[in-house]
Amino acid sequence: MRIHILITLLVGAFIQFGFAQTFDKTKLDNYFNALEKNNKFMGSVAVSKNGTVIYTKSVGFADVENKVKASENSKYRIGSITKTFTSVLVLKAVAEKKLTLNQTIAKWFPSIKNANVITIKHLLSHRSGIHNFTDDNDYLSWNTQPKTEQQMVKIIEKGGSDFKPDSKADYSNSNFVLLTYILEKIFVKSYADLLRAYIINPAGLKNTYVFGTTHSNNNECKSYSFQEAWKLESETHFTIPLGAGAIVSTPTDLTKFADALFGGKLLSSASVETMKTMQDGYGLGLFQIPFYKSIGFGHTGGIDGFTSVYSHFPSDKISYALVSNGTNFNNNDISIAVLSAVYNKPYDIPVFKSLSLTSEDLDKYLGVYASKQIALKLTVTKKENILMVQGTGQPAFAVEATEKDKFKADQLGAKLEFSPTENTLVLFQGGQKIMFTKE
Repeated sequence: MRIHILITLLVGAFIQFGFAQTFDKTKLDNYFNALEKNNKFMGSVAVSKNGTVIYTKSVGFADVENKVKASENSKYRIGSITKTFTSVLVLKAVAEKKLTLNQTIAKWFPSIKNANVITIKHLLSHRSGIHNFTDDNDYLSWNTQPKTEQQMVKIIEKGGSDFKPDSKADYSNSNFVLLTYILEKIFVKSYADLLRAYIINPAGLKNTYVFGTTHSNNNECKSYSFQEAWKLESETHFTIPLGAGAIVSTPTDLTKFADALFGGKLLSSASVETMKTMQDGYGLGLFQIPFYKSIGFGHTGGIDGFTSVYSHFPSDKISYALVSNGTNFNNNDISIAVLSAVYNKPYDIPVFKSLSLTSEDLDKYLGVYASKQIALKLTVTKKENILMVQGTGQPAFAVEATEKDKFKADQLGAKLEFSPTENTLVLFQGGQKIMFTKE
């Protein structure tokens, strides 16, 4: 929830690849086995075609400390994918005439700035201007503690407004927390009960619900970051993300959800079209996720050490979902590999190589680097024999040595090349080459 990176799948070539009626599942298994063997990814994926699951794979551990392996039924926190579920509930409320998309939120939250202008639709499409509380510097100091509605509304109220409502779109978890409270008030039911009544039961989901404290004996995954080994992450309390990110699920359930939503089992076709309509890159709880000429609709998620993505491709009746409780790789590359297999497109099984360095070897890289190309500084530090890089206002991440003076961060799709004698650093990311000089 704290870092919002919209995973946009490969769209570079204007070539239409048809769906493979049969595909090389062994090769795809080997792809994931390579990730698992090299501590690059822990998680699960699923793909369905015409409503039938055609591929699943789980690698890594649900619980590293107790050596509990992940399985098809392991449940992961799906973060902001929850927003699609919440959007469905809002559209159900509209269908039942309990809400209208154009009514303002002043009735429920008069203390929120611009409440008499901000509409339900503005919240759904991130056009409210309400500040995103997970962007605050102190967020990680309180996110593990329970919060009441009154406390959360106060936090959101204090954040104020970042822009004039409906003047643009900017991602804010605050929007969907407020939507949760509105839903609970108008239905006089808890968010968890609404999920069961309107989505979980109709779609036949078996492993989807609002999370609490993680229990490994209930097939619930813990989450991890990789720092030479998998390190346990803290747990956000469910009362904070609510309808913005408080659901656990499995990739199989997510494909069922997608198939049910886009197959008309949860909403009318008109309501689904409303959700799919994009403005400034945002639909109502949906993003466009293209793969070559096939346009998918879905959402990404991230909370604690969990990352996730799901997408439905209506023209091909394909649904895809990935959920992870630990990644040391670029998940977008994993999505591309899976969809490449399904759409009969070539892809490679990654080969990993690394260079062992001592703590003393890293000393020549340490320091603060600034660039004339972008307003961002990189602070390079170390934890024993691990090199750490931190951008201004961002969390630090570990980088892996690959060759002399060269490092990579697969999770971010980034490569770094140092020149210690010249006190420079070059960052390669997203097709860009950015030069930094040590201060």
